[in-house]
Amino acid sequence: MDLVVRAARAVTSAGEVPATVGVDGGRIVAVEPGGAALAGDRVLDLGDDVVLLPGLVDTHVHVNDPGRAEWEGFETATRAAAAGGVTTIVDMPLNSLPPTVDVAALDVKRKAAAGRVHVDVGFWGGAIPGNVGDLRGLHDAGVFGFKCFLLHSGVDEFPPLAPAGLDEALRELSSFDALMIVHAEDAHEIDEAPEPHGGRYVDFLHSRPRQAENLAISQVIDAARRNSARAHILHLSSSDALPLIASARRDGVRLSAETCPHYLSFVAEEIRDGATQFKCCPPIREAANRELLWQGLADGVIDTIVSDHSPCTPELKRFDSGDFGQAWGGISSLQLGLPAIWTQARQRGFALTDVVAWMAERPAAQAGMRRKGHLAVGYDADFCVFAPDEAFVVDVAKLKHRNPVSAYDRRPLAGVVRSTWLRGTEITGDEPRGALLTRGNC
Repeated sequence: MDLVVRAARAVTSAGEVPATVGVDGGRIVAVEPGGAALAGDRVLDLGDDVVLLPGLVDTHVHVNDPGRAEWEGFETATRAAAAGGVTTIVDMPLNSLPPTVDVAALDVKRKAAAGRVHVDVGFWGGAIPGNVGDLRGLHDAGVFGFKCFLLHSGVDEFPPLAPAGLDEALRELSSFDALMIVHAEDAHEIDEAPEPHGGRYVDFLHSRPRQAENLAISQVIDAARRNSARAHILHLSSSDALPLIASARRDGVRLSAETCPHYLSFVAEEIRDGATQFKCCPPIREAANRELLWQGLADGVIDTIVSDHSPCTPELKRFDSGDFGQAWGGISSLQLGLPAIWTQARQRGFALTDVVAWMAERPAAQAGMRRKGHLAVGYDADFCVFAPDEAFVVDVAKLKHRNPVSAYDRRPLAGVVRSTWLRGTEITGDEPRGALLTRGNC
């Protein structure tokens, strides 16, 4: 074997146990009990203070490249991912130029990423008005599914689907069993809400009410049911919607849901006025809502935790005015998701096995990645070596993201990523070794 990893603590299908993992040709070929006598060209003995995890899978990342690479870019995004224990990302179809709404645009994006990625990268396609005829071609070209918005996306080149357009797209996707992932906020409800303006966070919160999410999620459920389609709710922030999702699943609707570290870490009551680094859509809500989201994870209603890494330049956050109405909405967190979640999860009695399920196993399964997310024979040898009892304070100047902006700045977090490995090779950030993934080849 090329590599043998001996870990006193590893998260496998047996739970957190001592394990010896053998790697050959970039794949896991053996997972044996701790102390097993496996021989390899290289042997890595991990200390008792670290846990061997499968590399995390983040299916919600805005790389913004090409076209808005000054916001992030493939090189910086994938370095940040590796620094956070993430070995696979799936890039969103908007904020890049052109948006990934046809095969030609997908080719442009792949060319922009080729030879520049430090982790494996897949791509979502986009569903917008007028491109239903392009969806099958994108599917055949290997995208992992399709994203749509039900209200303005924030960029004019990626317009939202009206209810009839959502039905049309879901009918098409159901014909080849593709997944639709949905930014679910109701445009009319938000139009009727108070306009966001000024520096008071409470005013911004009132401009994106829970009911906007709840109504939109109900619309997605009804449309998925009518069209026998697969649907996924992105970045769930309203705990009110949890019973709707649970009920739909009991009725047989093929529905999944994700939430994000910022909804599980921060609370509206603690966000200072003018602190636009916390602006995201849907918004960070109240403390009681946060606890109900954690309960939704415990109950299995929420399937996954992914970053929704949506960075921008510091100027677009409008720190000069602190105006939530004018600032770009998005949280930069790709490098910090694992310690952010572990900090909160351990306080609530969850284990690293839970975190791995939410952030590696289930995101891989949702995207149809059959060789990602597990420490198991036949899977890619993607590893995160994690020190769960070590702590640090976030310094945005030291993050690998392109721009030094994050809501986590100066926040103490538990858990340090010591190293990240892609197909049996440690990621150093010096040489990009990541692959561009297509649906079916991973």
